[in-house]
Amino acid sequence: MTSPTATLLIACPDRKGLVALLANFIASHNGNIIHADHHTDFTAGLFLSRLEWQLDGFDLTTEQITPAFSEIAKDLEANWQLHFSQKNRRLALWVSRQDHCLLDLIWRQRAQEIKGEIPLIISNHQNLKPIAEQYGIDFEYIPITKDNKAIQEAQQLEIIKKYNIDLVVLAKYMQILSQDFIRKFPNVINIHHSFLPAFVGANPYERAYERGVKIIGATAHYVTPDLDAGPIIEQDVVRVSHRDEVSDLVRKGKDLERVVLARAVRYHLQNRVLVYGNRTVVFA
Repeated sequence: MTSPTATLLIACPDRKGLVALLANFIASHNGNIIHADHHTDFTAGLFLSRLEWQLDGFDLTTEQITPAFSEIAKDLEANWQLHFSQKNRRLALWVSRQDHCLLDLIWRQRAQEIKGEIPLIISNHQNLKPIAEQYGIDFEYIPITKDNKAIQEAQQLEIIKKYNIDLVVLAKYMQILSQDFIRKFPNVINIHHSFLPAFVGANPYERAYERGVKIIGATAHYVTPDLDAGPIIEQDVVRVSHRDEVSDLVRKGKDLERVVLARAVRYHLQNRVLVYGNRTVVFA
């Protein structure tokens, strides 16, 4: 799809006629809907929807759509977002020492599998600086200790503001972000193995091997003040054989982390994720 589009994500109390109401708003302004996905969470009493339509021929400008829809949204008591395909969002990749997720996202972005720019890598170690130099990406080394964490996070916030970053991706960044940071910049996606909460802390693969687990996996989620408990975007698993050594578990885990994180980032950039409470609907 090369024609510019607008995407509406909306969550509101469920009632009859919502699909017709939203479609009529777009049709009344000469819009052509190309994707429409809806879901009703009966437990929460919520209607959730994603509508994407072409802007060619639409009789409202991008600046006029928000005020035009606001009155409808107010009547629906809705939480909603409006996104435009012309906007090329900017990503900051945060890493520590592991490079597998970093390289995968760079490669996918270069192959245009992920739409967005990657102008910045931030790390609390210098190990991966050569990768940034190889791909012409700016690299900021910001070491973190217990004593300097608040000062360094303030610096990180200044840097992502300077680079006009829309999304931070923790591509194996082995530091916990503070509640203050998340409050000031909430658009953060994290990836981790799925041994949590059974194998917390160091050496999870060794302890999973000793326990004889049969399935391992990976989870990508939005970061919230509750550690590793934010709304889940994507997960996947792979079987483990009795023939597998610890190194095989690590390899399989890294493979999953690459794929799961890439899917989550792609869904976010395609405006396919709708968060409500601590859950998501992913219109994939």
